[in-house]
Amino acid sequence: MNSLREVEALGQSIWLDYMRRDLITSGQLHRLIEADGLSGITSNPTIFEKAISTDSEYDSAIQQFLNASPEINSATLFEQIEVEDIRMAADVLRPVYDRTNGNDGFVSIEVNPHLACDTKGSIAEAKRLWSAVGRPNLMVKIPATVEGLPAIEKLTAEGINVNVTLMFSVSQYSDVMQAYLNGIAQAQDPQRVASVASFFVSRVDTAVDKALADMGTAEALALQGKAGIANAKLGYLLFREVFSSEQFQKLKARGARVQRPLWASTGTKNKKYSDVMYLEALIGPYTINSVPPETLEAFRDHGHANVTITEAVSEAEEVVGKLQAMEINLRSIGMELTEQGVEKFEKSYDDLVSSLDNKRKELLRRSSAA
Repeated sequence: MNSLREVEALGQSIWLDYMRRDLITSGQLHRLIEADGLSGITSNPTIFEKAISTDSEYDSAIQQFLNASPEINSATLFEQIEVEDIRMAADVLRPVYDRTNGNDGFVSIEVNPHLACDTKGSIAEAKRLWSAVGRPNLMVKIPATVEGLPAIEKLTAEGINVNVTLMFSVSQYSDVMQAYLNGIAQAQDPQRVASVASFFVSRVDTAVDKALADMGTAEALALQGKAGIANAKLGYLLFREVFSSEQFQKLKARGARVQRPLWASTGTKNKKYSDVMYLEALIGPYTINSVPPETLEAFRDHGHANVTITEAVSEAEEVVGKLQAMEINLRSIGMELTEQGVEKFEKSYDDLVSSLDNKRKELLRRSSAA
């Protein structure tokens, strides 16, 4: 059996952390769903910036929007392109959504990253995007900032599916789950609401490995490449505890779904490590792994599927304990990484708008020269 299909049989969903129009129009997305059991897509400003700025694939779509509204600003132009792509992807994934009774088959769209520390702005933007896309299998991404937490609660209460993003620590995860529980308790029809909490993995290793390398001791170097997976395993332990609690059981009786953990940033950044390590080590029921295309291909080629998320939990606790003894605080690192993630997405968004400004000028020159 295809190893990706084996993962599906073990209760984990595989989503693709990638978006561009030809993925949909070429039929590739449909083929990935049929052959590999792919059941969702995530996107972010960095992914769209690469897709739109690097080649001419979107030129005809941009030209059509400009023909209809020559004065349209680049930020609005990007949103219209993005919404169009998200709608098409959601329609391809709709059979998965229907077959799983709304548990899977989602496409994620991100609020403007400049709103990450603006609760009211995030809520308003999420509502607007939810309405603009108009698909039940949409998830709106809200970062796990302090200001994002009340937005997550409010949007969940109003029946909007939320993908909580840029989450790096177990303490953040605890706050995120509570925001979801508070929100779903207020939802009129909780069965219609789905949410995931995106727990970033490889970026934790990148940050912790650097701190360990700076120490340079044998004990420190022996912990390299272990923090990200250990952190995620302890996050899953907390997930099981929270969603088996009496508080959630009362909500479940009203139709509430668990907020599934999604392992994000699972492409291996350090070439010394296995290119499938963040898939193989984090397989388990009620989870999602969102992977870039090259990691998906690598796992299909040589990945092994076994339930691993509940294995070696005591070792994960030991790793985190040793890091704490070395004064490497995963909560503090998580907060720093969230701030850095927001800044990175802000830069990608600004670069994207700038690229669209340049693209508009280029297309206008072509039009006038024709």
